[in-house]
Amino acid sequence: MRIFFLLPRVPYPTEKGDKLRAFHQIKHLSRHHEIILCALNDGVLHEDAIPVLKKYVKAVHIIPISKITIVFNLIKALFSWKPLQVGYFYNSYSVRKVHKLIDQYKPDHIFCQLIRVAEYVKDIPIPKTLDYQDVFSKGVERRLAISPFYLKPFLKIEYQRLLRYEHMAFEAFDHKIIISAPDRDLIPHPDKNKIVVVANGVDTDFFKPVEARKQFDLVFTGNMGYPPNIKSAEFLVNEILPKIRAHKPDLRLLIAGANPHLRVMVLKSPQIEVSGWVPDMRDCYAAARIFIAPMQIGTGLQNKLLEAMAMQIPCITSPLAFHALNAKEGEEILVASTPDEYARHILFLLNNPEKAQQIAKKGFDFVHRNFNWDNETDKIERLIGR
Repeated sequence: MRIFFLLPRVPYPTEKGDKLRAFHQIKHLSRHHEIILCALNDGVLHEDAIPVLKKYVKAVHIIPISKITIVFNLIKALFSWKPLQVGYFYNSYSVRKVHKLIDQYKPDHIFCQLIRVAEYVKDIPIPKTLDYQDVFSKGVERRLAISPFYLKPFLKIEYQRLLRYEHMAFEAFDHKIIISAPDRDLIPHPDKNKIVVVANGVDTDFFKPVEARKQFDLVFTGNMGYPPNIKSAEFLVNEILPKIRAHKPDLRLLIAGANPHLRVMVLKSPQIEVSGWVPDMRDCYAAARIFIAPMQIGTGLQNKLLEAMAMQIPCITSPLAFHALNAKEGEEILVASTPDEYARHILFLLNNPEKAQQIAKKGFDFVHRNFNWDNETDKIERLIGR
């Protein structure tokens, strides 16, 4: 089968969750299918992107979107019914290019990642699959509660538009997939149970236990320009760490990940390192005793948790991230809601290394049992057929 993959970002390097997911889906589907990749690109194209992707696809087409085009896209979207999440990526030049490529390659199936690109193909009479991945409307709703007053009117409008668009997208696509059951339950459509849950996997040959000197007590990773990660880093440093300092005044934290926002950079101190981009995130996981992901907003499955658990690091997270993971609380992972609860868990693991190792081992086993790229991508193949 020839599959036309339409993505809002180039899926390499895989420093963001949507790019990681798309990369592995393409890699595994390419074993039995011919993949035509079409990706929009609003940034600088990595020099290795096309050579790496060409290992798995028949053709790669990158459609650049300039900053000035994005500004016009957003202005047009603001005065339309489209969510800004959709309008940001949508313009007439790209539409013509995408439709020309579809006419040229005559695919048997179109696969879209995220509602951000659904508008390009929603009316094309070719079998189509939409990967919702996350529920954008719920993410915006959660941001509403913590946003400054001057952003709330825009976020309210965006929330309502996303609700309508997520419902519309359901009707426009033959098949729908999403990253977790809790996310599926948030889709605003009465037939949402027909959406197939396709979780992420983790490369357990790459992310595996490593012997290394522990330079940090805690590590938090992710794209540090992404609002949910920014909020989590601030919550960790400003709310959780003060609860621990009286007991562990020398506790050290590593915040690692690309594109750190200014709000993250100002958290740096002699005991808090903000690394920025690192060539190999495994070094960051291995250098810490505990991985912590105190997610306060956002949706979806946290790849960072899968990677840390695969490296046999004991993990602590919030109920928000825990529900998508579906591990055994207190056995395979620890869960906290308040700064006091996080502090208690951190101190418990630091003061009880044998118990920390037990939780780490059970988390390691859990990931190996449940998060395999081959198994998850097979669900897509069963859905669309070979």
